[in-house]
Amino acid sequence: METEIVRITDVKAQAGDIARAGKLLRGGGLVAFPTETVYGLGANGFDAAACARIYAAKGRPSDNPLILHVCDRAMVDEVAAEVTPMAERLLAAFCPGPLTLIMRRREVVPDRITGGLATVGVRMPESVVARALIRAAGVPVAAPSANVSGRPSPTTAASVYRDMQGRIPLILDGGPCRFGVESTIVDCTGPVAVILRPGAITREMLTEVLGGVKLDPALVGAKVVPRAPGMKYKHYAPNAPLTLLEGDPTKMVPAFRRQVRQLQAAGHRVGVLASHEVVMALQDLVPSPLLADYGAQGDLLTIASRLYEQLIAFNDTDADVLLGEGMADTGLGLAIMNRLHKASGFHSLQI
Repeated sequence: METEIVRITDVKAQAGDIARAGKLLRGGGLVAFPTETVYGLGANGFDAAACARIYAAKGRPSDNPLILHVCDRAMVDEVAAEVTPMAERLLAAFCPGPLTLIMRRREVVPDRITGGLATVGVRMPESVVARALIRAAGVPVAAPSANVSGRPSPTTAASVYRDMQGRIPLILDGGPCRFGVESTIVDCTGPVAVILRPGAITREMLTEVLGGVKLDPALVGAKVVPRAPGMKYKHYAPNAPLTLLEGDPTKMVPAFRRQVRQLQAAGHRVGVLASHEVVMALQDLVPSPLLADYGAQGDLLTIASRLYEQLIAFNDTDADVLLGEGMADTGLGLAIMNRLHKASGFHSLQI
């Protein structure tokens, strides 16, 4: 199968390209498309056979649920059996945007989407390309991230192509994703909102709207039945094993220098994913191809947007072990640390 990439710079001017992609989705094909978070691998959300092709293309476990992407409020009602007052408040406050709501599903939603659960994740992306595609398809679009399962999620069309070349017919290239981490997932089926996966809609933002939210135990490594994508399996991992250094930012430089020297003395090729401050301090110890600068300490939006591409890049190096810099799990830092913990298999060193 040949994989075509179509660059989308103007949704209105390229209505024909969008319509062709929508027709492909509606007919059971797969299309990778940009969102403001990461690139998605889309299929007709009402077509169980089409959704099965997503699992096959990604090598994704069949009990890992998919998110349904919608283009407007009316389409939410096509897939959700009930939109609770809590869900209505979140839709009004944050949608379109990087938020997925877990709600009770209608029977029309295939079991293949939900992993057999009675609930479904629904998201209205902010990306105008994504919503135009969904509108052209005329159906909700089921889409996980457009990567081989377990690898870092793609935030550029080039990274999608690296994983999906020959597996899917079409990639819509909308440029780099703005946030760089997947949507926040909130369970709205109970009396209190529960964050199942943190993202750019932060715990603090949700609390301001709802008055309070809880974090799911899975976010700290508890073994649970997955109620949403990304909860059960190791995710976002580069090929080389990753260890995180967590603690006081002012102690990161000496801690990294110590760990790098120890690993190099043991014969390892060490790659480092860290802040600009740490990377600059390691240039005499680590070759530049093995240093990944994810942004200045505290610049969380830049760190989030660069994180996956930096992890992916290590797969083209000879690094056999990786060290990563952790940060405080507040604001967007909660989402970043969630991804780093998943990528490392919760392997951390406290400094």
